[in-house]
Amino acid sequence: MTSAHTVSPKFWQAAIGEIEHELASTAAGLGSAEAARRLVRCGPNLIESRRRLSLPRKFVGRFGNPLVLILLIAAAISAASGELAAFIIITTIVLISAILDTAQEFRAESAAERLKSSVALTEQVLRDGSEITLPGQDLVPGDVVLLAAGDLVPADGRILESRDFFVNEALLTGESFPSEKHSADEGISSPALADAVNAVFMGSSVMNGTARVMICATGRRTELGQIGAMLRRAPPPTALEQGTHRFGMLIVRLTQVLVLFVLLVNLLFHRPLLESFLFAVALAVGLTPELLPMIVSVTLARGAIRMSRAQVIVKRLAAIHDLGSMDVLCTDKTGTLTEARIRLVQQVSASGADFPRVGELAWLNSHFQSGLRSPLDTAIMEGPLPAAAGWTKLDEVPFDFQRRRVSVLVERDGRHLLVTKGAPEDVIRAASRYEEPDDPAPRAFDERARVLAVATFGRLSEQGFRALAVAWREFEPGRSQAVLEDEQQLTFAGFAVFLDPPKAGAASAIAALGAKGVAIKILSGDDERVTKHVCGELGIAATGVLTGPEIAGLSDEALAARLGEANLFCRVTPAQKNRVILALKRRGHVVGYLGDGVNDAPALHSADVGISVDSAVDVAKDAADIILLKQDLGVLQHGVVEGRRAFGNIMKYIMMATSSNFGNMFSMAGASLLLPFLPMLPVQVLLNNVLYDFSELPIPLDEVDDAATAQPEHWDMRFIRDFMLVLGPVSSLFDFLTFGLLLLVFHASEGLFQTGWFIESLATQVLVIFVLRTWENPFRSRPHPLLAVTSCSVVAAAVLLPFTPLGAWFGFVAPSAPFLLAIAALAAAYLLLAQTVKFMFHRLRSPADTRAAATLRSHLPLIERS
Repeated sequence: MTSAHTVSPKFWQAAIGEIEHELASTAAGLGSAEAARRLVRCGPNLIESRRRLSLPRKFVGRFGNPLVLILLIAAAISAASGELAAFIIITTIVLISAILDTAQEFRAESAAERLKSSVALTEQVLRDGSEITLPGQDLVPGDVVLLAAGDLVPADGRILESRDFFVNEALLTGESFPSEKHSADEGISSPALADAVNAVFMGSSVMNGTARVMICATGRRTELGQIGAMLRRAPPPTALEQGTHRFGMLIVRLTQVLVLFVLLVNLLFHRPLLESFLFAVALAVGLTPELLPMIVSVTLARGAIRMSRAQVIVKRLAAIHDLGSMDVLCTDKTGTLTEARIRLVQQVSASGADFPRVGELAWLNSHFQSGLRSPLDTAIMEGPLPAAAGWTKLDEVPFDFQRRRVSVLVERDGRHLLVTKGAPEDVIRAASRYEEPDDPAPRAFDERARVLAVATFGRLSEQGFRALAVAWREFEPGRSQAVLEDEQQLTFAGFAVFLDPPKAGAASAIAALGAKGVAIKILSGDDERVTKHVCGELGIAATGVLTGPEIAGLSDEALAARLGEANLFCRVTPAQKNRVILALKRRGHVVGYLGDGVNDAPALHSADVGISVDSAVDVAKDAADIILLKQDLGVLQHGVVEGRRAFGNIMKYIMMATSSNFGNMFSMAGASLLLPFLPMLPVQVLLNNVLYDFSELPIPLDEVDDAATAQPEHWDMRFIRDFMLVLGPVSSLFDFLTFGLLLLVFHASEGLFQTGWFIESLATQVLVIFVLRTWENPFRSRPHPLLAVTSCSVVAAAVLLPFTPLGAWFGFVAPSAPFLLAIAALAAAYLLLAQTVKFMFHRLRSPADTRAAATLRSHLPLIERS
């Protein structure tokens, strides 16, 4: 035993006794006290630490921003040159901005983490000899965990016991087919991971069976942790990240041009170098939407909190934005469109006659299969207990999605029987004989009989019933193992028939999602006739049907061409579900996928928004971005609205940053060319920027008009650019009118000019939020009270500041009453014209054309990557 309670990295090569000795553990697991000590020593079972930075670290991190560094350098230069006032003002403004940004983002992250932890994956662990449930990150070497189909393997470990245990290790070995695992007292001679049939590894998923595993390595000491640097590479950017990046690059280009222009002009006019430099930096800060990260974080976190009240938990904040942008939702039928309370209602032969023997055989199969039981298995087991006592299980051929069936080998009184249950098409194909209740002797399953069986299945499907086919094969005594090749020459018994009625609220939820611009596509493993029947009862018109065999024969290009017409995809495998989703994304759609099973994990990974339920298997919950605590499409509609509300509030800030804010900064650059002095001192520009930012802090709390949540919205840089080029000049126009008023009417001195323009520019920048926050009449769309209070308070502070002793610090002088009234009139005229121009701009831009173009442009990077 080593002091760290660790084992050799190639632990699968050691004997199990050696493993238990080195870990100081047994098959009964660890005691709680010892496990707690090991957790402190070994750390949490995480590949990468996801602990958030502390508040001080976040605050310090704000000073890594290049613009902030430039400001601090400027402050240091000011102090060195004796400009103490400039040093104090710049430093104070930078600190206030960093504090506000850090505090808001920290609160947003805290709220998001609390929600995410509520749906964290848990494990069944033996502690103190009893089975308990623990978070996966609390596992330590020496723990014994119990695994079953649908679980994620939480750490590397040695198998102590197993039963029909199959694991998908594609993440580590690249092998797409599940690998059978079993216990072994002795080690495996091969050091290769793929040969370690007596061990399991973090990142794998259990496809079938059960096992008891002793944990040998956790966290970064696992095989997955060893290659973690490669696996921790950033995932492809989300739609939100792409949009904010493109917007940021637009602002960077504008800032570079403006700053270089201002520096050149001031140098040509031989103005003081330090003052010119500070003024150019202040302009850059004024143009930079430094609050955008905070606005995004707080808006999304607020959306996550609101969604949690509707029993929707968000694991990835950006998924809220993607959910709002979603225009196609792919979902399975069972449990989403139906009640998922499946009942076994009939047991019929190939001809459709009542045949109780089908129920007996189905019960044997469902009772003895070791994989994850489906709702159909549960319905079989809940029915009356058939006369099937005395059978014992010998072996099993587990279910997979290629064969679509499962077989168990059972024995009673020396009789060995293989019972197969699965998709009717596949079981019928594997049968060579069939039986009917009026004749116990099996008959040849000729073409006429096959046509009869298929017709019976078709009739049941058209009536809305689901069916499983059941068949059997008898083997000679002494047979103790079953293999894949045994599933042939079967005797077809008949169909187990189930009823799963449509969910009461599904029709209204689908209609509501459709009204919000979200198309529903059904991806089901069921027969197309069953799916059509259910959809018909829910009012979903089948615009086109594609089946799994048809999809298998289509190239990716051909499949993409068929997606526009098809909304029902039936008898599809997990790989085909994934193909459909990827094809939809290539066509420019934002795709959501709702699933809860092992077979849904690939589609959940590939979708823009993976959605699962709290009762789903671990593999599905881990892959999902959003967890529904209530499996209901109605709560999804609420989530879609929240996503669009979040996007709407983000766009409010962007519209302001690219219109009035840009216009004022542009005017400032132009004024430096015309005036013999700086139009505003650098510290005044910075103060203007801080007050403006403070007024916009409540934007995440603001309500969004119903019209803004009616359809999916996407990032459209052309729209943002055009809006800036239209509204920006309006702001600049009134700035230059202010210049004329100050110089020609009031004959303002340098100090009075800077004071007047400070008040006018801040008032127009701040108050225009009441115009730009809605496309409707501003008087009909009420802002959040806090937004109204902060905006009006900032404007009042700008007006009152020149009359205070602090105003002199900033270089302000007290203006006269007529002077203030004239500025107020100009600000009112600007708001009126801004409303008029905004209304005309919105009317000229066709909403339908705008959305279509935006969808295509926002997804070009995704299309190119694909």
